[in-house]
Amino acid sequence: MSLPTATLGRTGETVTKLGFGAMEVRDPQADEREVAALLNQVLDAGVNLIDTSPDYAASEMHIGRAISHRRDEFFLATKCGCPVGDDLPRATLPHVFTPENIRAAVEQSLRRMNTDHVDLVQFHISPSRETLEDEGSVEALAALRDEGKVRFLGMSGTLPNLPDHIAMGVFDAFQIPYSAVERDHEQLITDAANAGAGTIIRGGVARGLSVPDREMPERFRQSIEARRERYASADVSDLIGDMTPQALLLRFTISHPDMHTTIVGTKNPEHFAANVAAAEQGPLPDDLYQEVKRRFA
Repeated sequence: MSLPTATLGRTGETVTKLGFGAMEVRDPQADEREVAALLNQVLDAGVNLIDTSPDYAASEMHIGRAISHRRDEFFLATKCGCPVGDDLPRATLPHVFTPENIRAAVEQSLRRMNTDHVDLVQFHISPSRETLEDEGSVEALAALRDEGKVRFLGMSGTLPNLPDHIAMGVFDAFQIPYSAVERDHEQLITDAANAGAGTIIRGGVARGLSVPDREMPERFRQSIEARRERYASADVSDLIGDMTPQALLLRFTISHPDMHTTIVGTKNPEHFAANVAAAEQGPLPDDLYQEVKRRFA
């Protein structure tokens, strides 16, 4: 079997419907051999989209060390607006969407990932249209595209700003949160695709319904607990068959008719292999998909 694919909107790029989210390989102290083995496993499995960010600590540097020699095998996406600098991590610092910071972030990403171009650069944390227009942010990213350092412009967008982002008509792809237990953006995925943009789904397996870490910020713990409660209250035990809950969630996400790829992260090679096996099964049968949607309504 092989992974299903889709065309990523107006980019024209063919991407596997399972992508890899590299946030989970952000640890600066991680064993470089283990990280390299995992990232090469991703490419060997046929996954051809990798998403990262300057906010993800050492993630970009691990990519540069481990798989830059295989650069022509994958579509590479990162973010901008993030804090720039050598100190890690920096994701808790304010995001800035000035032309200077956008250029600095892209130049830093190119150095860290040992590449001369990034396929897709996405504005991080869903800045408002007003912020983007006041700062000249889109124009700054477009200038980097004209220089050949960026191929496509993207937005990692959420409500309430995502409808404005789609209406701007300037973004080639959108990264949107969505899963069976978080369906707030379900229609907006269709709206983005109908506007000609690529759709990249994050959170498609709801982090595997993981038990929240006690050291997590409270808002993250609450979000995870809410997802676990929604999954339990829907009671799909009679529908799941021989699938794991994570496989059901992944295949549910892939079943959305207007999603093009979903990025799923892990640092566990066995978990990654299980994700590939689930994705290779493709979308859920339509009657099962509709019933799962009904129960999670």
